[in-house]
Amino acid sequence: MTTALLIMLGAGLITGFSKFSVGGMGLLILPVIMIAFPGPQALGIILPMYIITDVLAVISYRKNIHWPLIARLLPVCLFGVVLGGWLLASINPGQFSWLLGLMIVSMLVLGVVLDNTKSNLMRHPVSGYLTSLLGGFVSLTSNAAGPIFSLYFMEQKLSKETYISTRAWAFLLLNFAKVPMLFALGLLSIESTIISLQSIPGLVIGACIGYWLLGKLKLIQFKWLIRIMASLAAIKLLLVG
Repeated sequence: MTTALLIMLGAGLITGFSKFSVGGMGLLILPVIMIAFPGPQALGIILPMYIITDVLAVISYRKNIHWPLIARLLPVCLFGVVLGGWLLASINPGQFSWLLGLMIVSMLVLGVVLDNTKSNLMRHPVSGYLTSLLGGFVSLTSNAAGPIFSLYFMEQKLSKETYISTRAWAFLLLNFAKVPMLFALGLLSIESTIISLQSIPGLVIGACIGYWLLGKLKLIQFKWLIRIMASLAAIKLLLVG
């Protein structure tokens, strides 16, 4: 078994677990794939993995969807995707590593600040537009928009079931919207999709574990574990860049 295949299986395990549990592990998945496939090409490999798990997630969580929330966010989010595509068209692999490392650090700082700030800021209408724009941009350039949207959705005081199903549908639609942009940039192809499909066994196992553990996790401990691992990934990317 090659190193690349082991990395894809591991990335699939993390992806499946994240999509079927609390989310927020996108900060880890792309750096893991970049161990074997450095540079922006990793974005084209990770997208089919995300779409497969998104489809499984919306099949599993198909009730209590907050459609007005999705309809409000998606149009601005698509504009953020276009901005992200414009940026990716003009950077090299070294600059991409720097960009991804800085984005991960920024997302970590934002998460800590919002966790320790008792504010209704994320419930303000303007916050929704800013979240959508930033989320679309970060999703295309780093596939790490999970923490942004998760924070926003949680602040809308949704029930657990509505939060999970709405998040699943929002990411499915967003990831489908990214397909033509990554294809036009030459990052998504038949070859990258074949590589991505190698992760399917890991995706299925991770999804089963995440689905089973969803109601049993201590979120605060899990959140800090992700932050520590993402910090290490960011340091590595910044050093490589």
